[in-house]
Amino acid sequence: MNFAGQRQWTAAFSTEALCARILDRHRDTVRVQKPHVAVANLARIIEATLKLSNKQGFHATSLRDLAQASGLSMGGLYSYFDNKTTLLSMILGEVSTTVSEVLRAAPEGTADDPLGHLKWLIETHIRLTEAMQPWFVFAYMEAKSFPAAERRMAVDSEAATEEIFAAVLRQGVAIGKFAIADIELTASLIKPLLQDWYVKRAKYRKRSTSVEQYTDAVTGIVAATVLPRG
Repeated sequence: MNFAGQRQWTAAFSTEALCARILDRHRDTVRVQKPHVAVANLARIIEATLKLSNKQGFHATSLRDLAQASGLSMGGLYSYFDNKTTLLSMILGEVSTTVSEVLRAAPEGTADDPLGHLKWLIETHIRLTEAMQPWFVFAYMEAKSFPAAERRMAVDSEAATEEIFAAVLRQGVAIGKFAIADIELTASLIKPLLQDWYVKRAKYRKRSTSVEQYTDAVTGIVAATVLPRG
């Protein structure tokens, strides 16, 4: 999945586009039949959820708060989900599925060049989190208060992302392009560099750090770590 500019990323992963995917996955349980109405209301619900969670936390947000913020009635909310846990699963499921699909869709030929593949993964992950920043912040900040099943979903999603990076690192080591003592540890240390961009956006905004500058910096750090020395 390749996008020439941030505008295309933003369109591809807009709230409406993501909610259309959520509707497809939950078509059997969402009781609103008209797709355009269902997607529009899901977008209102999820935008309200992300804003309220950022302000007061998901655990402290009641369905009544959500109804007021989204402009829907309590009955309207129940047309889309039966409880907050189901809503949580909708959001986490979309984040997890999107990350997996996007990072596994490298352009043809990329896999033949481990360093190029690694650089593509870094840029793609950062661009994706830039386009979906409120979703990723929600998943990161709320993880500790998730119910057990949803917490496991978040943990498994992070492990799956690390494994995508680890697989590229293994290939690079196997063909002599990378020199890494501990592949899994290296993959796990790349993840916080990627997370910092969406978790601490205010810091980088204050410094006027662009997404391109951040991507170049992370790529440089990772390349210096994995490439043979001397």
